[in-house]
Amino acid sequence: MALVGLMESLMTAKLVDDITDTHTSKTRESIGQGIANIVTGFFGGMGGCAVIGQTMINVKVSGARTRLSTFLAGAFLMVLCIVFGPVVSDIPMAALVGVMVMVAFGTFDWHSIAPKTLKRMPTGEIVIVVVATSNLAIGVVVGTITAMVVFAKRVAHLAHVASVTDPDGTSVVYSVTGELFFASSNDLVGQFDYAGDPKKVVIDPSAAHVWDASSVAALDAIETKYAQRGKTVEITGLNDPSAQLHGKLSGELTASH
Repeated sequence: MALVGLMESLMTAKLVDDITDTHTSKTRESIGQGIANIVTGFFGGMGGCAVIGQTMINVKVSGARTRLSTFLAGAFLMVLCIVFGPVVSDIPMAALVGVMVMVAFGTFDWHSIAPKTLKRMPTGEIVIVVVATSNLAIGVVVGTITAMVVFAKRVAHLAHVASVTDPDGTSVVYSVTGELFFASSNDLVGQFDYAGDPKKVVIDPSAAHVWDASSVAALDAIETKYAQRGKTVEITGLNDPSAQLHGKLSGELTASH
């Protein structure tokens, strides 16, 4: 429930930012929602989150632009429940369903499911998990994990290694491009000619970025393979974040491999 509420609040904030050309602090919104839900629990209340449908109607139809609109919406809803509860309870459920259907119709981005749009989208990003499971929480979790796996698989194949040997044959320079992380580190190790390279090897990852410990371990493994053949390796061109991570972890991960 917390995950679903947080995801909906973040999506709502992003939509409002796009419509109003403003910037919302997503971290502050998340912290505020978490604190409010914890405090509410001590008073027997239910947890809550931003509601996309109500927010879109508030912003698009009513023209709301400030936090006062949100406060008034909550205050009016509280008055309806506490003061006019008996009257509201007499409203036929069919009428309320009709209102919600129209809210959903006005909120949905119909362009996102147009055939020409779906044709251009990657398959992993258009799988509708919620429809298959009939459970929003499962849909959010599985959808998020699926998107992460598809993204990692796609980015992993963007890492490439190209070699240039000096005319005198005394050294070789490997240029590494792409994103180096756990999904691409295994392929990285296999793209070097350990037996055929000269005594001096230079690895230039200036066009790459080291993201995690797996990539540092892969670079260490490359150095070890060359060292076993009596060859030296020099790594140059790491950007500052990559150099800091490499300097912190290099040599510390060998024992685990």
